[in-house]
This record gives sequence, structure tokens and C-alpha cells, in this order.
Amino acid sequence: MESGASKGHGGPPSPAVALSRSSWVLVASAAVVLACAAALHLLMAFLHLAPPNTASRQYGQEIAAYVEPEFEQNWKLFAPDPLQANIHVHARLELLTPDGGTRRTGWTDLTAGDREAIRGNPAPSHTRQNELRRAWDFFHGSHDARNRSTGTRGALSEMYLKRIVLARLDDHHPLGTVHRVQIKAVTTPVAPPSWSAGTRGAVERDRRVLPWWPAAPGDVTADGSTEARH
Repeated sequence: MESGASKGHGGPPSPAVALSRSSWVLVASAAVVLACAAALHLLMAFLHLAPPNTASRQYGQEIAAYVEPEFEQNWKLFAPDPLQANIHVHARLELLTPDGGTRRTGWTDLTAGDREAIRGNPAPSHTRQNELRRAWDFFHGSHDARNRSTGTRGALSEMYLKRIVLARLDDHHPLGTVHRVQIKAVTTPVAPPSWSAGTRGAVERDRRVLPWWPAAPGDVTADGSTEARH
């Protein structure tokens, strides 16, 4: 009975073929090479993403040549430093008067208005938190210190910033009466805590005033939203 059952299941399994010594050497060598390549890649990526250090300064060119452009990423391994300065965007208008003349308004702190709108709000608007700041960053990054465009996106950044500012001020001054708008940004440094004194570069108070820009009803849509696209 047992012998019949054994025969029914077929003969004994074939013994595993043992690798030759040369094959083992080849497999082990390949494993070592792969492990070294993985370790090198992780090390290069770490040094590229980590804050500046002795190794990244000494071998910066080699690290950049390896990482870019194939492995370049738009993120950092560690959280970036928070904003080291408070930037308040202000604006004022030049209005048309019924007698054909013009009059200028006082400066309005738009950033302060945004902060007041989100203070105490458990679900603040993303627009109130970021739109104005990013519009200014867009303009600042595409213009030099004399407010001259440094690239192809300069004109777009001007239009984008102007339309956002006009949309914020439209509730106070109907856009049909606005002749021109002027924008300024006041940057106030944030003092570092005592335990990190000297780790951040000094930021001097800066007041940047832009030239007067003409305004037109087309700069803001009927519902008060900006038409410019970023």
C-alpha cells in the first residue's frame, strides 16, 4: 500500500543543483556592488538635502553633478527656517473726483487686514493666509532693487500683485473711481531668540515703495476676484 502510494506520487525529488564556487563569487560580488551603490546614492542624497555642512561644502560640485538633474527634488530633508522678517504690504489709491481732478487716499495696511481676518478663526481662508504674501514674493523675485524686471515673468508679477491689491481695496473704493494705485512693502526683522543669537544674518528694516501703476475696471472682475493668473 505505502509503496504503491509512493509510486503514485512519483519518484523522489531531484536534488538541488549546487552553485559552483565561481558562481558564488559572482553573486556575492554583485550583491556587494549593489549595496555600495545604494549606500553611495543615499549618502549623496542626504548631503544634497541636508543643511550646509563640512562635507557638502568640500564636495559640493561632485554632489551636485551626481544629484542633478536626474535626482533633483524641490523639497528639503529638514524643515526650513521660518520667515525671519515680517513683511507688511500697504497700498494707496489715486481717485478721480467728480470735478475731473484727483485725490489720494492714505496708506492701507493690507497684511494687517488679512491677519485680523484670520485671528481666532479655526479654519482661516487660504487666500487670507497666503495670497498677498505670495504675490509680493512673486514680484520681489522677478525684479531688482530698482523695481526693474529681471526676467520674462516681470510684467506678469506686476499685473498679479496689482490686481490682488485692487481686489482687496475695491470694497472701500469702487474700482470705477480709481485712477492709479501705489504699493509699498515694509519689512521688519524678527529678532532671533537669545539661545540662537548669531546664527541668523542681520536683517535691516526695509521700506520699498513701488511706482504708481494705472488702474482699469478690467483689473478686477465683477465679483471682485482677480483675473491675473500665476
